[in-house]
Amino acid sequence: MPVNITIRNIPDEVRDELAARAARSGRSLQEFLSAEFVRIASTPTPAKAAARARLAASSNPALTADEIVAAVNEGRR
Repeated sequence: MPVNITIRNIPDEVRDELAARAARSGRSLQEFLSAEFVRIASTPTPAKAAARARLAASSNPALTADEIVAAVNEGRR
């Protein structure tokens, strides 16, 4: 169930910029900020992104530079 969030003490120039961005995207300020919050929450933190990259790297076979070049060249034929 959606909840309401109140944010206080936002400088006027910040509010004005956010309202302008919302208007340019054809959305209300509330719609714009809601979408931004969803985007922020769904973007992994740098630590999580690094952990995912380490996991992916550990599950892939180690290749030498020569093996990579050979595979690229084979794909070009």
